[in-house]
Amino acid sequence: MKKKVVLAFSGGLDTSFCCIYLSKDLDLEVHSVIVNTGGFSEEELKQIEERAYSLGVASHHAVDAVKGYYDSCLKYLVFGNVLKNNTYPLSVSAERVTQATAIANYAKEIDADFVAHGSTGAGNDQVRFDMIFNILVPKVGIITPIRDLKLSREAEIEYLHQHGVEINAEKAKYSINKGIWGTSVGGKETLTSNGMLPEEAWPTQVTKTEAENVELEFVKGQLIAINGKKYNHPTEAVQVLQQIAAPFGVGRDIHVGDTIIGIKGRVGFEAAAPMVIIKAHHALEKHTLTKWQLSWKDQLAMFYGNWMHEGQFHDPVMRDIEAFLENTQKTVNGKVFVQLLPYRFQIIGIESENDLMSSKFGSYGEMNEGYTGDDVKGFSKIFGNQVSIWHKVNEGIKDE
Repeated sequence: MKKKVVLAFSGGLDTSFCCIYLSKDLDLEVHSVIVNTGGFSEEELKQIEERAYSLGVASHHAVDAVKGYYDSCLKYLVFGNVLKNNTYPLSVSAERVTQATAIANYAKEIDADFVAHGSTGAGNDQVRFDMIFNILVPKVGIITPIRDLKLSREAEIEYLHQHGVEINAEKAKYSINKGIWGTSVGGKETLTSNGMLPEEAWPTQVTKTEAENVELEFVKGQLIAINGKKYNHPTEAVQVLQQIAAPFGVGRDIHVGDTIIGIKGRVGFEAAAPMVIIKAHHALEKHTLTKWQLSWKDQLAMFYGNWMHEGQFHDPVMRDIEAFLENTQKTVNGKVFVQLLPYRFQIIGIESENDLMSSKFGSYGEMNEGYTGDDVKGFSKIFGNQVSIWHKVNEGIKDE
């Protein structure tokens, strides 16, 4: 009896290669599984299933992880306004955690001997998948053909051709990963430190040119309505906003970051809805949270995003930070008004019953209602008292 291997499958070049290699060269019974984190339509999932069977898999399984992905992960990235290196909304890195976890669970379900993935030896995904598999299914072997064989994309295409599998070489020039939190695009332009992806490489072309205003409503930090229409789950609102905003070309950028294995990397990404949501949410928080809530959120959220990026989702410290982030969202309620324009967007303002910028307590730079000028005089003396003492005591000390 052949041994079973569960293959993380997307239908792309790398995982198509793995299908053939695992069955033909390693003589394994291949069970492909795709974890949908919002990047596939029903029609696309059907096409991927057909492709898997055409490549000879013993079985194919699709996991619908969209809502679970949001509930366990994405909402905390919104609560923390997480942008890696102030740029990247963790479009791929966060979903890999969900995918690896689901694949590990499926491997346990069918009692697989091995799990396999199509990661190369140069990126972050290899560490994320391997580490989570080691944590969740430590007795299951891990096979990584692309990494182990050190294959180029050209070599993979040639191998598939030799086995009668046709692949669109032109399409294979770009590695595209689509999910509900954005789409990454890698190609020759991102392999060096200088170069922008051509217009045709972006998954969504720019078709909207006239300014459009959008009203986003948040309840306890979660997007629940767009332009007055409420949705049953935030993922539905995210997908609708993506359809509205992506044709403007907003949310496109190149992320330059430090990989887990210590090298620098560049990748293009398109994340219209995530970028608009994070910026809108942050604007609402600046009105509804205190200075020190915002300060501690920034520090913890930066760690949370970095640790998520490096695949450490199952570290219990992540649950601790999530508890803090969720607690801060009690007053993050209200509407945010956004204007979309070609290649950019701007936050117009907010309306919230929890707005701390209330005229009842004064207007910045104009009037105050909660204290007098004499109060400020005394406060200023006390607030600067220790620094004042230092200067008096050390008056003779000069900088060398």
